Amino acid sequence: MEYIIRPAALSDMAELMELIAAHADYERAAFSSEGKKQRLIRAIFESPVRLFCEVVEENKKLIGYVSYTYDYSTWQAAEYMYMDCLYLREEARGKGIGGKIMQKLQEIARRRGCVNIQWQTPEFNTPAIGFYKKTGASDLSKVRFTYTL
Repeated sequence: MEYIIRPAALSDMAELMELIAAHADYERAAFSSEGKKQRLIRAIFESPVRLFCEVVEENKKLIGYVSYTYDYSTWQAAEYMYMDCLYLREEARGKGIGGKIMQKLQEIARRRGCVNIQWQTPEFNTPAIGFYKKTGASDLSKVRFTYTL
């Protein structure tokens, strides 16, 4: 499987919206795309950037994405990365891509000086919980995860 993980481009937005809808469906969440494409374009591509997004591309088709922001921790008195979404199409799962995405996020967060990466997943998403634990993440209450950097 030949794939690349790269920053999202404006030309990816139609496919990215499909992935976002599929992710919401996977997590049993209601989703309406109404007005979201334009708001996401502003958040990802206009200054100041509010949302960072990497996509996974295989054969010129998007098979996954990860989005994240930066926030500030009162308790740590330092910045951290918050991973908002990580999603791979079913056919892309179990092939090591998720682990590569997590490694890339760690590199990005370290370069920025973040103290950790935090995220959460629904309690029923046991495959994701198992995957995150396998990558070395530790779970906190409410099944929220963090990497210590």
